[in-house]
Amino acid sequence: MSSNVNQANPAMRGTTRANTGAADEAYLEPSFLRRLTWLDWLFALALAVGAGVALSQYGQWMNGYDKAVLIAAVPTFALLGWHWKSVRLLMPALAMLSLFAIQLYHGQLARADQAFFLKYFLSSQSAILWMSALVFLSTLFYGVGLATRSGTGYSIGSKLCWAAVVLGFTGLLVRWYESYLIGTDIGHIPISNLYEVFVLFTLITSLFYLYYEGRYATRALGPFVMLVVSAAVGFLLWYTVSRNAQEIQPLVPALQSWWMKIHVPANFIGYGTFALAAMVSVAYLLKQHGILAERLPSLELLDDVMYKAIAVGFAFFTIATILGALWAAEAWGGYWSWDPKETWALIVWLNYAAWLHMRLMKGLRGTVAAWWALVGLLVTTFAFLGVNMFLSGLHSYGEL
Repeated sequence: MSSNVNQANPAMRGTTRANTGAADEAYLEPSFLRRLTWLDWLFALALAVGAGVALSQYGQWMNGYDKAVLIAAVPTFALLGWHWKSVRLLMPALAMLSLFAIQLYHGQLARADQAFFLKYFLSSQSAILWMSALVFLSTLFYGVGLATRSGTGYSIGSKLCWAAVVLGFTGLLVRWYESYLIGTDIGHIPISNLYEVFVLFTLITSLFYLYYEGRYATRALGPFVMLVVSAAVGFLLWYTVSRNAQEIQPLVPALQSWWMKIHVPANFIGYGTFALAAMVSVAYLLKQHGILAERLPSLELLDDVMYKAIAVGFAFFTIATILGALWAAEAWGGYWSWDPKETWALIVWLNYAAWLHMRLMKGLRGTVAAWWALVGLLVTTFAFLGVNMFLSGLHSYGEL
């Protein structure tokens, strides 16, 4: 009977052969590990050696949590480097610059104003100021690229963005060390106040944009994403000048917890990717209305970037919310207290949960999805900054 069916339906027979051929190709395709080259394994080995040196040199000052994080970072960053080749250069660059800066201090914070490279380039404040200038320049050159269809403008904008990421992360790493120079009881990871988290937001948003730029081989989104990054840097500079926010302060009691080291980064991966998705939605709406249409990627590509950015952000924001509840239980004795910050975090979560539900269940696309993502940025901005400005509660340590 099978033979008769195939004879009577040659199209089905052709389809069966095509499917068999595709299955054979998939079977013959080497596994992920077999596709790795000796350079990939050398990169992983370098990470393992670096972690081993850190444990041998500084293990006596680490608790079990710190050691676990360091060990887990080796396979995590190895996988990241295998998947995204560009970070292989970023990681050693950060290590070399930050270690060079640390050596220049000679254990004395006053050296920040005495050593040439520290004073003008590598102290935390100098590096972050360079990051700020490079972000503005990157935005400018991306804009020139979009306005003139200049590949050179786009290329310079991309390189300046990478340079900003390098110096920004270097500034945070050096700031971490500087906090311990002030006092071992003062030292902490630099993600504890608005100044530090605005730097973190700038870096995470820029880094995710650079990933999508490489992944989709387009730089036309740079002018849009870097606008929101420049806005964050503008606030950072205003906050620095008006409040001396660059000064390292001791942690308030509620923040003296290892939960902060994982809750805050996860939170800001969410904030950064939500902001990125919103700016991509601006590009989508412009192209849909025929504005810069020939200079922007296809609507399908813009829609895909928007969806993937929100999906990544939602996953990390969900993790951050759970971690925040666990942290609250330890610090305040309850998982949830309807504090304004907690309430608005829930509103942000529900907003993007609804967006993803409509996308996956109802096929949400197009204008509605883009406007929704853009409005989501307003909601997220209020949760991130507006609550600190206009409301008070248990999170009052983040007030402006």
